[in-house]
Parts: sequence; structure tokens; C-alpha cells
Amino acid sequence: MANKRKIINDPVFGFLSLPNELIYDVLQHPYVQRLNRIRQLGLSYLVYPGAMHSRFGHSLGAMHLMQEAISSLRLKGVEITEHEATSAMIAILLHDVGHGPFSHVLERTLVDGVTHEDISLLMMERINIDLNGQLDTAISIFRNEYPKHFLHQLISSQLDVDRMDYLCRDSFFTGVQEGRVASERLLKMLDVRNDKLVVQVKGIYSVEKFLVARRLMYWQVYLHKTSVAAEQHLIKILSRAKELARTTKDELFCSPALRYFLYQPVSFDMFSPTSEALEQYALLDDNDVLCAIKAWIAGGDKVLSVLSKSFINRQLFRGELLSEALNEEQKKALDKEYAAKLGITEKEAEYLWSEHVSTSNTYSEKADSIDILYSDGTIRDISDASEILDLASLTRKPIKRYLFKYRLDPINGTL
Repeated sequence: MANKRKIINDPVFGFLSLPNELIYDVLQHPYVQRLNRIRQLGLSYLVYPGAMHSRFGHSLGAMHLMQEAISSLRLKGVEITEHEATSAMIAILLHDVGHGPFSHVLERTLVDGVTHEDISLLMMERINIDLNGQLDTAISIFRNEYPKHFLHQLISSQLDVDRMDYLCRDSFFTGVQEGRVASERLLKMLDVRNDKLVVQVKGIYSVEKFLVARRLMYWQVYLHKTSVAAEQHLIKILSRAKELARTTKDELFCSPALRYFLYQPVSFDMFSPTSEALEQYALLDDNDVLCAIKAWIAGGDKVLSVLSKSFINRQLFRGELLSEALNEEQKKALDKEYAAKLGITEKEAEYLWSEHVSTSNTYSEKADSIDILYSDGTIRDISDASEILDLASLTRKPIKRYLFKYRLDPINGTL
């Protein structure tokens, strides 16, 4: 990027502009550049080969949509200062900065009681220190502590620029066209009433399409059973590696950052904006995990070797839809099957299968609602306002649940 005119060519939205030096400085911070090495969709590339895009690209796209949303609101007379606009753009640029390798896998294996949202806030605070406190307002907006609540809604609500970007972007790279949403029109229909975002009634059809697209993308992409199987497989690999690091003297091959999390328990109280835990976390990306798994294929532990080899060769856990949870007898039978096949203990065999419940809720009026503004000034929730789609079925029915058993297949030669 040139120094005078900072333009980025984005495959989804075209040319994006960086309006000032502060945003450019944030973008250049090592914590943000790390997002180039973390895939936006984790292991979904094993189902959709084009899904190789990064969280860095998503963050840029969301920042662009924030810029467009602010321009649209200003045209309607909503007062947003330049400082507030810059701060809101920085807040959305950094909203995913705390994501670990392969989406939520690290949260479930290598750290205890720490979410990517927690890490994102800590990283924002560290970047703020490095930039001499220039991110105070951005952090306040991110934490929903700034007086203008609607700015936080643009970052985190049921119709925010984060969701608008990832639906458009993930649809583009997976080829699942059902995820495309009319983000430009949605942004032009936004307004503010009583410090809350509303959508002009002219945009109601775009909101309906947005909600349906979100539901379809969850079941076709984000919760695709093969993607979830791969994630469960990876969780078992890292869990086994962590167990070996705790119980054996054999050294596992891994990067220093990955070693930090494998060879000691890491909990939330070890994290702060200036802690070693945060610095080591910031050094972790997808490459650390994949490089280690390739090396573990040739390691001395049979369970870790089998799991690693099958993962690298895409011989993934096989998903079976269940009507109810496995009972203890069924779990014991699985353990015995793998123990006999591999010559391992039944305790070790527990790493070769898992149960998982996939859930998705398209819209909840109990959260920050999507409000429709009518020409007479009245406001109605989208679940009541929509007359085209049965949105009640998307909003008021119990969350749909699919229970899967995931296992390595001892029949097809995987083992």
C-alpha cells in the first residue's frame, strides 16, 4: 500500500479505503497482521476448497461496511463525529483479533475458561497501550460503554456489519450462493431512533433475506456435518497431545508458542494486556497446529499418530445422526472396538470418537431486536412486522438440534 493513498483491493467489495493514519497503524500492528494466518472458516476448506480466506480479510470487509453504515446514517441527520467514526471502524476492525487457530478449537482444548471475545478485548487494550491511548473510545464502543449505543449495535447485534460481511464473504468463497445478502441496501435503510438502530420499512424484504441467508449458511456451511467432524477430530488430536505432554517424558514436536499451551495449564487469570500468556497466544496461528500434526504422524504414540495421519489425509471422523445420546453400554462398545483394533487401552480409545450437538438460532427477539420503522413513526420487531415469510418459525420455535456421533471408521482402512 502506498503511503499517500491507502487503498486495498477486496475480492468481495472492491476497492476499500483507509481514511486516516490511525486506522493504518492499527492495521499494521502484529496482532492484526496475525489474522492473515488464521482461516476465517477454520476447517471448512475440507468441504468447500475455496474457503481459504482469512480473518484479516473479514475484518477489513466489516470495517468497510462500518464506514458505509456511518455515511448512510449521517445522510439521515444522525450526528457522528470524525473521532466516533474512526473509533467505530477500529472497534469492528479488531472485533475478531482474539480468534485462535481454527476458530473455536483452541478455546476447547488448550486454554481453560478463556473465550476469543476475552482475548480480543485484551489484545485491543494492548494495542491501545502501544498506540498511546488512542483507542480509548474504540474500546468503550466495543464494550457497549459509550453513550451512543447504536454504534455498538453496528458491531454486535442481530443486524450488524460483522454478520453482513461474513455472510457475503463466506458465500463468495464457498460458492454457496444462498448466503448472499443485500448489504448495500440494508445499510442504506438504517436509521436511529431513541439511540437504537432501526430499519426503514422499505428495507424489510432485505432483512428477511438476511435472516434466511443466515439460517441457510449455518446449516450448509458453518454446521456442515463434515466440517464439524473435522473440528471434533482436531479437538481429539490436541486433547491427546496435551495429555501426552502432561503424562509422558517424550517431547512432542511443536513451535514454542504451541508448547506453551500444551505443557502447562493455561487459565484466564494468566492473561492480561502485558502478560506472557497473551504474547504466546498472539504467536499462535493455523501453521503452528498443522506443522505439529504432520510431525506427530511419525511420533511414538499410536493414538496420536493414527489421529494425525487420518486428519492430514482427510480420512476424518465419520458422522452418524443420532436420535438420542449414546448410553454407557454403547460408549463402552466403541472403546472395546478400537482397543481391539489398535492394541490400545479402552481409555486411549476414547480419543477416537465423540458426540456433538449442533445448534443454531436464526433470530431471538429477546436479544437486541431488529426493529422496523414505519412511515408513521411506529416501530415493530421484524418477527411481528414480516408478512412474507413465517419468521415466527425462525424466531420462536425451540433451537434446532442435531446430535451426531463422530468416529474414525475401522472398516474403510482408516486405521
